Amino acid sequence: MSAKRVRPDWDEYFMQILETVSHRATCDRGYSGSVIARDKQILSTGYVGAPAGLPHCDEVGHEMHEVIHPDGTRSKHCIRTTHAEQNAIVNAAKNGVAINGATIYCNMEPCYVCAKLIINAGIVRVVCNRRYHAAARTREVLAEAGVELTVLHDEEQEYDNKT
Repeated sequence: MSAKRVRPDWDEYFMQILETVSHRATCDRGYSGSVIARDKQILSTGYVGAPAGLPHCDEVGHEMHEVIHPDGTRSKHCIRTTHAEQNAIVNAAKNGVAINGATIYCNMEPCYVCAKLIINAGIVRVVCNRRYHAAARTREVLAEAGVELTVLHDEEQEYDNKT
C-alpha cells in the first residue's frame, strides 16, 4: 500500500507555480519569480529580468551599482533587472487585470521599492518562501499599510554573488 497523497494547500500550490515561473529569470544573482492570485486564480506572473528588448544579465553580465548605507557600509546591487514583483504588477496593468485585494507570492521578502508598489497596487497579502537580508523597512511599511506578510521558512534567502 502506498502512502496517501496529500494535496497542496493554496499557498503551497501557488508557491510551486512560482518555482516554475522563476526558471524564466535572467539574473544569476537571484533567479526569482512572482505570482499574483485572488480567489484561487492566477492573475499575473513575473520574473526578474531586464526590460523587454534589452540585454539580460545572463547575456551581457551585471550592471553593478554601489550603495553606501547610512551606517557607512557598502553593498553592490545589479540594476539591469526589474524585480519579479514589479514585473508581475506591470504585467497585470499591461493586460488590464485588476489585482486589488490579491495575494502576491515571492521567492523572498520584497525589497522596499517592491513593497511600496505592492501597497499601491492594493495587494493585501504577501507570501514568500524565505527572508531577505535587507527587508527590515519592507516589514515596517507592509505592517503600517495593513498588508499581511507570511514567511514560510524563517531563514534568509541565499543567492549567488551576494555582495
